[in-house]
Order: sequence, then structure tokens, then C-alpha cells
Amino acid sequence: MKLPSSARAVVIGGGVAGCSVAYHLARLGWTEVLLVERHELTEGTTWHSAGFVGQLRSTVTQTKMIMYSAGLYPELAELTGLDPGWHGVGGLRLATTPERVQESLRLAGAAETYGLDLEMLSGAEAGRRLPLLNVEDVRAALWLPGDGWLDPALLARALAAGAQKLGVRILTGTRVTGLDVVGGAITGVRLARGDGEAGETEEWSVQAETVVIAAGAASGRVGRLAGVDVPVVPIKHQYVVTEPFEVSSFMPTVRDPDNIVYFREEGGGILVGGYIRDPEIWDTAEPLQEPRTLFSPNMPKFQESWDSAVRRVPGLARTEIVKVVHGPEAFTPDGEFLLGETPVRGLWAAAGFCVHGLAAAGGVGKVMAEWIVDGSPEYDVFAMDLRRFSGHARSASWARARALDAYSTYYDIVYPGEERTAARPLRRSPAWVRHVELGAAFGEKSGWERVNWFESNARPAGSGVTPDGRDTSGDRDTSGVPARGGFPARDSDDGRDDDGQDGDDGSEYRPEGWAGRVWSPAVRRECLATRDAAGLFDQSSFSKLEVAGPGALEGLQRACAGRIDRPVGSVVYTQLLNARGGIEADLTVTRLAEDRFRLVTGTAFGVHDAAWLRGQGLDVRDVTSAHACYCLWGPRALDILGSVCPDDLTFGYLRAREISVGNVPVLAQRVTFVGEFGWELYCPAEYGLTLWDTLMEAGTPFGMRPAGYRAIDSMRLEKGYRVWGLDITPETTPYEAGLGFAVARDKDFLGRAALEGHGSRGPSNTGTPDTADTPGTPGTSGASGAPAGAAPARRLFCLVLDDPRQVCLGGEPVRSGGLPVSRVTSGGYGHRVDRSIAYAYLPAGTAPGDRVEVGVTGVWTGAAVVAEPLYDPSSERIRHLPS
Repeated sequence: MKLPSSARAVVIGGGVAGCSVAYHLARLGWTEVLLVERHELTEGTTWHSAGFVGQLRSTVTQTKMIMYSAGLYPELAELTGLDPGWHGVGGLRLATTPERVQESLRLAGAAETYGLDLEMLSGAEAGRRLPLLNVEDVRAALWLPGDGWLDPALLARALAAGAQKLGVRILTGTRVTGLDVVGGAITGVRLARGDGEAGETEEWSVQAETVVIAAGAASGRVGRLAGVDVPVVPIKHQYVVTEPFEVSSFMPTVRDPDNIVYFREEGGGILVGGYIRDPEIWDTAEPLQEPRTLFSPNMPKFQESWDSAVRRVPGLARTEIVKVVHGPEAFTPDGEFLLGETPVRGLWAAAGFCVHGLAAAGGVGKVMAEWIVDGSPEYDVFAMDLRRFSGHARSASWARARALDAYSTYYDIVYPGEERTAARPLRRSPAWVRHVELGAAFGEKSGWERVNWFESNARPAGSGVTPDGRDTSGDRDTSGVPARGGFPARDSDDGRDDDGQDGDDGSEYRPEGWAGRVWSPAVRRECLATRDAAGLFDQSSFSKLEVAGPGALEGLQRACAGRIDRPVGSVVYTQLLNARGGIEADLTVTRLAEDRFRLVTGTAFGVHDAAWLRGQGLDVRDVTSAHACYCLWGPRALDILGSVCPDDLTFGYLRAREISVGNVPVLAQRVTFVGEFGWELYCPAEYGLTLWDTLMEAGTPFGMRPAGYRAIDSMRLEKGYRVWGLDITPETTPYEAGLGFAVARDKDFLGRAALEGHGSRGPSNTGTPDTADTPGTPGTSGASGAPAGAAPARRLFCLVLDDPRQVCLGGEPVRSGGLPVSRVTSGGYGHRVDRSIAYAYLPAGTAPGDRVEVGVTGVWTGAAVVAEPLYDPSSERIRHLPS
């Protein structure tokens, strides 16, 4: 047999991941694809999968991928004549605690937005659907008729057969001995066949500019051959199979997350699996070196799961366990897939399937093939993108600690705002020590410790506070928006209006349900202090990228939808678009010199955005750790900064200047994400602690408070500022999102062609940020900034809920006229306007004054579509110097 010496793409791994990627590449026309497997197909991680397919997931992308996978099986059967091993028996997800019932209600709401068939059952109804269950403690159950399970080997073989029919060549018994990298790009794969001992070894190279690592638990080892880190952590996972006892083959799958156990029918008996609280890592340098690797049974560790299963299915007590499967699963630091291009150009990963990868295998193949062939997938896959991790992910100890935490809490309820503690603290701002002294409640993102709020602000006081705790300002409303829009104020005995500011604990502002679980009155006080005096925010975790040198301007003009060719000192708010016009990044670009630019993007997006820009031919340097950043915003910000800065601070909005603050050199940028006057203040990191202390000392007498990210999120909702990954994604265009004002019509850029027929007509949504330097009306998306063409079929609109205690967290279903129309992209409570606010994409004909309903954890609440922004609609507070 003649061995290939070149291929358009080489896929490493013959499990469901590799077979699916190869099949979908071929389906998109890449027929010169080679798939190599060290053993036989499926003999790495795939073969011992329990095969559960649960379509309802926590994100819309995960659910779409699994729903796509379910639709793929008939296609495979028709193409190959092979049974892909699909058992569409439906699935039950049980809830035995009030908290789990609340989670089920939220999941049911999400299912409506996904178009997923689902029914909420009582415990008794669940028992009637599956009589072998003990449902005495079951409060509710979700019934998903589209769920089921797969035979993993049959699925992989059907995918492989389909790939072969489309021209893919598959070589089993073939080892990868090296990956060739030249100039930062993959150029080929070195392969070997034969054991090198009893028989001959044949070695050769295959030239290829696209290589996909889909080697399951061995993906980390394969990645290291090219010097890249694929943070896969092999963790031991165990399930058992009982002897047959007349269990119907039509038995639905069952998940009982409160008791960390799952089960389904297998050969007339029951397969029982679970997530133990003290998992073990498979600590080996050569994972999957042998085929069909299994570990010795560890029944003591499995006892809790078995006992839970016996309580749920009493018939199990009368059976014997006839098989124990204890094998490696490829887990990741956050329990999510690892997909996308590595730092080596052309070298991709499709790994980290954890214990739910089989269900989404078809969807993984789809998005990977689209990504490789077209440059971006149809779905928003950032949560699965390998580039969501920063450099610290190369640490094996960090990856292990996080992966063990992800596994052990896999079935736990994850409340919005709840923070994980594993492998923390790691990345810290220069002012971290001061935050600790002020009682900061920290959150974590991309390894950074970030302040959610300061508990020192939770003490009843005015909206400002002096160092000795004296109240310096009342709770006055200067926003022009009627206050007290929902929560009734309590009158104290002395006649004061007790609203969470003067003498009470603020508990009347705690939202109902999940939104009130991780909550503090400090957030409101930080918002009102920023409105009435000033807030000081530590945003040192901002990702900061620099592009410099010849060609920097031309490259950024091509990559950014906005006009970058502006005078030195300009700050431009812009998006990076894909070829479909979808938003791949949302950032600001500051022109520091004729040929030097600094880009500022979200904490977790730096690696992703830098890679996207490099893909457009730009030389990008990540300077995140070189600079601290503090944001000083509020009507007293000019007084505060002016007291410690001799320089002229009256330069305009979206301008940047070099100034001195005390003894510290600072780059001040007139930019806001909260809708108040002020600056982002950047300094070299070694000055960071001094700058924080200088600003705190200067600001405290003026009523300034240190503040955190929860306050930022509340205030940005009031101003209609979008968040990438929630309100805007690669699946949304600027015109759909109300960001047409940020699109330049006078230049060419990636995605422009797709936008030409996707313009904006009629009234526009309010955009972000407020600027007189962008096309269109200041503070609006500006129809004049959009190309001629049909109006988009949907637009992002602001909603105000009738009941202010019902607060959205994102993902809630939206109905109009009793019919599902959308889902909430993001939501929260606006403390400056006292409104419960949500955003959702609605049909383009929607207008302010229209009515919808929003389902918040099973409670349907009326909501009004309103003009935005709710706070300071004329943007006077941003544009003009404080009076």
C-alpha cells in the first residue's frame, strides 16, 4: 500500500471527534484528508463512553450543537447503510430539592428559546412514565423526548464510513512521532507504523498546512510535539452495568443531579454512573499508549453513586454488578470543549470532550470544519475556544486543580455570580492588597482577581463616605429619570426616606429568586456614589494589545469596521467583523503615535482578539501585564483628578492625553462604560499601587467610593452599552445590535460586503458609546451610518420589567402575543433609574411602547419595550464638563 506524502488536512485521532471532523471537512469539499489513529478506531477514549445524549444545555450554542448531532444520524445511516447506534428513548432529569426545581424552571425557559421540546412533570408523573423509579422525594422532573443514548463505537464507525465515502483516507495502527513547524506554522506530520521491536518500523512524513489534534486524553501530549499547550487533564471516571433484570430497551435515560448519579438501560440491565466528589487524575506521561485503557475497579469510591442509584431504583438492590468500566475521560479546566486554532498557525484542536462530548460530536465536527474552511463557524463558540485561556493554562498544576474542581462539581447548581475557588488567587492587580483591606468580594476571570463589590460599602451610609464613616451626600436623583420606579420606600420613625442608604440594610432591593442569591447592598451604594460623586474602579485586568510599525494603520483600517485613521490621541470604539458581518470582537483603539496603536478589550478576550488580528496579517503584542488601569467616573471626577494633576484635563470625549497624577505618569482616556464623566487611567504596573493610593486619598473627601464590576454591569445596562459574548456575538451584526454608528462607510473592511445588504432603515436603537465623532446622531446607532439595504429582520431592544423584583440574568424566554419570540441576552437592576432592565433581539418592526412577557424562573412578568438609553438619554453627563 502506497502511503500518502501530502494531504490538505491531517486529523489525529480515530474517536468520535476525529471521525466527525474528517467527515465534515470532506462534506465541505476537502477530499484530500488523512485521518490517523494509533490503535484501531474508537480504542482511545471513545469506546468506553456511556453514550448519554442530553440536548438541553446551559448555553444556546451547546444545545444547537447537540440538536444538530441528533439530526445527523439519519443522514449517516442513509449515506453509509450503517446504524449509528442511536436510541431515541427520551430522558428524565429529576429535581429533589427546591433549588433544583428552580434550576429546572430556568432550564425549561431556556428550552423554549432553543425550540427544544420539553415538558415539566411532577414527581408522580415521572413515576408513571418510568415505574421502576422511587419518586417519593422527587419534586419535579424535566421530560425531554428528544434525548437518548448512543453506542459510541457504532457512531464513530458510521462517521468514519461516511468520511471514507466522501474521499477521506484512514490509517489505523499509525503513530504520530512529530509535528513540523516552520515560521510559526504547521507544515507536516511525522508518522510511524510497526512496533519497532518484533517487526519492522516504517517512518515517513506527510506535508500538510492543516492539522487537527483530536486525540482525546492524549491531546496534550500531541500538542507538546509542536510546543503548544492543550490543557487536557485525564481524569478517572467509573460506571457499572448490572445483570439483566427485564428492563425495557425503551427505558428513558435518567439524570438525578442532586444525588450525582445517572443511569440508562444496557442489555436488559441498567448502566449506572456518577460524579464522585474526590476524583483522581490519571498521572501518566503517555496517556492512551495502550488500546482500550481501563483502570482497576474502585468500588469504595463508587459507593455513594451506587447507593443513590439503589434508592432511586429499588430493583437494583436485587441485582449483581457484572461489569465495571473505569476509564480515562479528557477533562478541561472549566469542563468545556477545547476547540479552535492553537498558537501555531494551521494546527487546530478538537479535544476536551469531558463526559458529555459524544452528544455533541456531530456539532463539533460541523463547527470545526466551518472554522477551518470558512474562517469562522456558524455558531458562537467562544466558550469552547481554546483561546479563552491565557498563558497560565500551560501550568499543569493550575489545569489539574481547575479540572478536578470542574469534575467534582459537574452536577452542582451553578448560580449566576457564584465564584469558584480552585487555583486562586493567581493574577492580581497592583492594588489588590488595598482591595483586601476594604473587604473586597472578589470574582475571577481569566485568572484575574477582580472586585465584584466592596463589603466596606455595604454599611448603611450616604452615597458618599468620609474616612471616618461620616455621611457626605444624600440619595438624590440627578439623572432626569423618575426614581423609585418599583421598590416602595420605607418611612422611618423620624420621617426619613429609608431606601437602602440611610440606616437600613438595603434588603428591600434584594431581587427575588436566583438574582438575589449572590447579592450585596454595596452594589447600589457604589452605583449611587458614582452618580452623585465618583466611583473608582480597578480594571487592570483589561486586555491590552499594541499594534505598531509600518503597515499598522493600513492593517487596522482593514480589520476594524470603524475608521481608525484619526489624529494621534483619538480613541475609536469599533468592532472586528467576520466575513458574514458578525461581531468577532468589540474594543477601543487608541492612536498613540502615527504608527502605534493600543487596543483595549475584555479581560477574557485578549488571546482571542490578538489571534484574530494576527490572522489579518497584523503584528500584535500583548501588553496587558505592563499597565494598571483605574477608572475614575462621576460628576466630581474632574475635581478629584484636578486636585492631584497639574495638567489640562478639559480635553474632549474619546481623546487620550499623557498626564501626571501626583508623581505617576499616566495615559488618561476620556472613555466611560457607566455613562458618567471621567477617564480610564493607565500607568506602568510598577506605579499601580501608588496611583491607587493617590486617587483614594484625593477622592475620599469628595464622596468618592471604590467600586466593583457588579456596579459597572448595572450602570452599563442603564446606558445600553453592549457586552460581547452576551448582547453581541459572531452571530450578530452591528446593525442588528444597534451599533451602526460605529461602522465606517468610507473604507473597505472585512465583513463590509456582508453588511451591504443588511442595512438599517427607520428608527434606530441607541448605540454605544456616546460620541460626536462617529457617523449618525450622537448617542444613537444612526441610520445615516448604515449602507442602503433591507432592514435587519431583528434588532436588539431594551425591556423594562413591570415587577422590579424580577431581575433577569440572561437566557430567559421572551414571548409576544403569547408566542415565543426571543431570549434575554443580558439583564439586571439599574440602581440609578430603579428599573429591572433586560435586552433581547426582537422582530425589527418592534417599537417602544410594545409589550412582551419575560419568563423569570417560571414566573411570567410583563415588560415594556422602551427607548434607550434609560439613563441620561442626551448624554450630557458624558460630553460636557461637570458644572
